[in-house]
Amino acid sequence: MANIYDLKSYDPSQSVAHLITRVRAQMMAALDRELAGDPQLSELGVTSAQFVVMVRLVGTASRKSAADLCRELSYDAGAMTRMIDRLEAKGLVRRIRCMNDRRLIFLEATDLGRAAYPRMREVSAAVNNRFLRGFDRAELQQMTTILTRMLQNAD
Repeated sequence: MANIYDLKSYDPSQSVAHLITRVRAQMMAALDRELAGDPQLSELGVTSAQFVVMVRLVGTASRKSAADLCRELSYDAGAMTRMIDRLEAKGLVRRIRCMNDRRLIFLEATDLGRAAYPRMREVSAAVNNRFLRGFDRAELQQMTTILTRMLQNAD
């Protein structure tokens, strides 16, 4: 299969990777502003990066370790530890030592974290909808399919 980009016309500032990075940064910044300004969430001080971790903890039935989250989110261990420390200090997450292997520590959302999560999702959906203004459902499905294929190609 031929390469899509050729070196003669390749402009890194207009590449898919660059545009995805810019869109992600803008979406995360918008989510930070909305979370900070939300009357129900502002006192928790949840950031967009913390919301991404909460999605992984509340949105799945299985328990996660910090190492699991690092792999899923491409975070380094130190950054993840600091993130979990902040979420724990806010009362949104707790660490639970595995009874079968005391070296292993699982993470779970607290009652407060689970209670705040639906509002976090609403705020996130509103930000996503703002960025998708003018797109129809078919275009959203096509974009989702394309990005999913790109993730599969990464493996």
